Amino acid sequence: MVDKLDSIRKLLDQTDKKIIDALAQRQELVREISSLKLDEDRTIRDTEREEQLLDKITKLAREAGLDRYFAEQLFQDIIHHSVRFQKHTLVDHQNEQEADRIQVAYQGTDGAFSHQAAQRHFQERYADVHCFGYDTFRQAARAVEEAEVDCAILPIENTTAGSINETYDILGDTALSIVGEEAIRIIHCLLALEQVPTDRIRRIMSHPQAIAQCSNYLAKLHDCKVESYIDTAMSAKKVLEDGDLSQAAIAGSYAADIYDLQILERDLANQPENFTRFVVVSRDPVEVDEQIPCKTSLLMVTSHDKGALIKCLNVIDEHDIRMTKLESRPKPNEPWKYQFYLDIEGNIAHPDTRVAIEELEQEASALKVLGSYTAQVGNGGE
Repeated sequence: MVDKLDSIRKLLDQTDKKIIDALAQRQELVREISSLKLDEDRTIRDTEREEQLLDKITKLAREAGLDRYFAEQLFQDIIHHSVRFQKHTLVDHQNEQEADRIQVAYQGTDGAFSHQAAQRHFQERYADVHCFGYDTFRQAARAVEEAEVDCAILPIENTTAGSINETYDILGDTALSIVGEEAIRIIHCLLALEQVPTDRIRRIMSHPQAIAQCSNYLAKLHDCKVESYIDTAMSAKKVLEDGDLSQAAIAGSYAADIYDLQILERDLANQPENFTRFVVVSRDPVEVDEQIPCKTSLLMVTSHDKGALIKCLNVIDEHDIRMTKLESRPKPNEPWKYQFYLDIEGNIAHPDTRVAIEELEQEASALKVLGSYTAQVGNGGE
């Protein structure tokens, strides 16, 4: 019985490798198609072709005795990934950003969620993605300003913890432009040196936000001290360095891979659907082809007259532009005065969006365009 189970598991492993190899081969074909579309100036999406593909997959799944819904959902994800790659390729091409190497700043150390987001955003577009960790968001942004790196990736909001105010402040008081965004699911795991029972863990370290997001899980543990640490990845690194089997860290599986730690428990967060949105900032803005769904971020200051904010928002509404985010922040060095951060669906290169922003500029006391970039999050994005 055991020998037969092991034999079947080996066949599963071989099959899984074939699936990965096939996906890699498919991605190379997508890369070739993307290059041809650039040369021939063709549109990225062929919705008719996509529908035909999904119909064909449904038929093949039915013939193979495979769940049709599962197969369709799987290939929708594959198509989504293909379109995402082609969008990024087109933006890079139009902005003459086709080098093989890119340098990216982030806050934290190897294995941090910001590091993971940087790899996710750039790894398929560049042969060499060189990431540099900094102690603070401000230091990462300054590295871009001083041309030490090409860009930085900064967290801007989390579905559980809300907005990351420091990033908004950096966008407000620097000349950096948002040139992209990335969203990743935050899956908190309990990491240790070996697969020990959780009741043997006496000390758990992690970033304060991660601890707060996993409070329900941690409350169930007994005789265990929970300590705040610099960040999730650094706590994982400390577990490795200390070599203490009674210690554990709350971090991502990405950190577990980097520091060769064992995952004792997964999905520890109070809310399982926990995502963080990151923005990529650079010294120069990017141009985005009008066929690509685009998001524009703005910083707006209104007067203190009655209805001033409503009048500004009415300008957006009158131009039938969808606003996906509105965030108020205190204006630096001016107590009880506020500025507003807005995300709208639209490309500043498009005449309709440009006219709306010009009218908004007339209505507001001050308006700063933080960037127009390929939308990855929200309707019209990916």
